[in-house]
Amino acid sequence: MNFFWQQKDKKKILFVCVENAGRSQMAEGFFRKYAPTGYEVISAGTKPTPEINPIAVEAMKEIGIDLSKQKPKVLTNEIISDSILSVNMGCMDKTECPVVFMKHSVDWNIEDPKGKPIEKVREIRDTIELKVRQLCKTLE
Repeated sequence: MNFFWQQKDKKKILFVCVENAGRSQMAEGFFRKYAPTGYEVISAGTKPTPEINPIAVEAMKEIGIDLSKQKPKVLTNEIISDSILSVNMGCMDKTECPVVFMKHSVDWNIEDPKGKPIEKVREIRDTIELKVRQLCKTLE
């Protein structure tokens, strides 16, 4: 699949969720690992927390991706406009759902790892990895 809105000079993919503390950060980490040449990635949230979910950091570290230096970022109009595709990870807070602000978006509807045990976070991590790998194949 080739996205019709793709512009050759802008190849940034945006992963968003409300807090930018788990799912979108994991997706950003996977995209950095699997992205085709010429693509960049950023993640952000409408109400970012002060730090990334430590269980998400741990789950990613287990497979060799270090999120410990990442910081949650606020979703801005500039980030949205610089992105050729926005991936909404799934909304837990309908009033702050990022999808209402985004253009050219897809919704993955992935369960929030917040408050979940490491076993469940690993399942969520593995789902995100699969979806990111599938996305990367469409961008090649």
